[in-house]
Amino acid sequence: MKEIQELFMRRALLLAKKGVGTTRPNPMVGCVIEKDEKIIGEGWHYKSGGPHAEVVAINSVKNPPEFNKSTLYVTLEPCSHHGKTSPCTDLIIQKKIPRVVIGTQDSYEKVNRTGIKKLKSAGIKVIESVLEEDCRILNRRFLNFHEKKRPYIVLKWAQSNDGFMDVLPHQKNTGEIFWISNVYSRQLTHLWRTQEEALLIGTQTARNDNPQLNARHWYGNNPWRVLLDKNLRLPCSLNIYDQQQPTLIFTEETPPENKNKTRFIQTLFNERFLENMLKNIYDLNVQSLMVEGGKKTLESFIEKKLWDESRIFIAGKNLKNGLNAPMVQGKIWRQRTIDNDRLLILIPDGAK
Repeated sequence: MKEIQELFMRRALLLAKKGVGTTRPNPMVGCVIEKDEKIIGEGWHYKSGGPHAEVVAINSVKNPPEFNKSTLYVTLEPCSHHGKTSPCTDLIIQKKIPRVVIGTQDSYEKVNRTGIKKLKSAGIKVIESVLEEDCRILNRRFLNFHEKKRPYIVLKWAQSNDGFMDVLPHQKNTGEIFWISNVYSRQLTHLWRTQEEALLIGTQTARNDNPQLNARHWYGNNPWRVLLDKNLRLPCSLNIYDQQQPTLIFTEETPPENKNKTRFIQTLFNERFLENMLKNIYDLNVQSLMVEGGKKTLESFIEKKLWDESRIFIAGKNLKNGLNAPMVQGKIWRQRTIDNDRLLILIPDGAK
């Protein structure tokens, strides 16, 4: 029985992944309806405001009388509240589906086991925690956002094989970007940008590199841009002021008026700055943040233990001297080779 449950849940997970980048702020959810070990309906959540995965799957069943002998598999606990759509639990109960297999519970406060309780109260057999780890990983941004009350934080940088993230200032021309990682690793970074809701850099990175912080080398959504500029020293001619993407600028100075897609947030750059900044981002319903800043910015997150993943490109070359890369303690979650680069993805010690 366990093998059969995992088989259909894996199919539901594959369906859920089709919603990468399109469902925010909703989670990615896949659903399969099975009868006599054959799939009779399936679906996934396409986008926020659209029908949920359970509704799509139920509507795809061609022979409704089969519902009363079927099992519904869903990667995340069915909702039980009215939002942009009606509760999925009501539809499941209405169709008299006798068994529901759930990957993981929904920690969103308006669900958070109320869906499970509602199904059980209607006499439906509920089986929980099938491939739970895989289901949580799929929606780690959404679940982290609701459980920790802050965005999911990804730290990203590239370093040489001998541990340097940049050459010394006199070794490059003003305004020149010294690329450590290869072109394929940089393209992968643009894919990541479509998957995270916001990118953050500090003043020095904005001044030295003048990045666009978009996903121009991949197809998908451009992220919010977040800039830390304590004294508002940066010129408005920089790309980050181009009004092409929603942009948040945190500063201690009295901010100018918000303009189009650029919003200024005044806050103290004190020992609680990062926590306060993340609270502001959380209040804007931004669920994930990738930090692409320089050494100082990255180390400020590491020191406060405010990170959920560290993605480190280690290039197959030595610089012999330069700016030391940040040091982070964690366990290797994933790793791969990208041409002559090695990618390490770490998660904090103790994280699942």
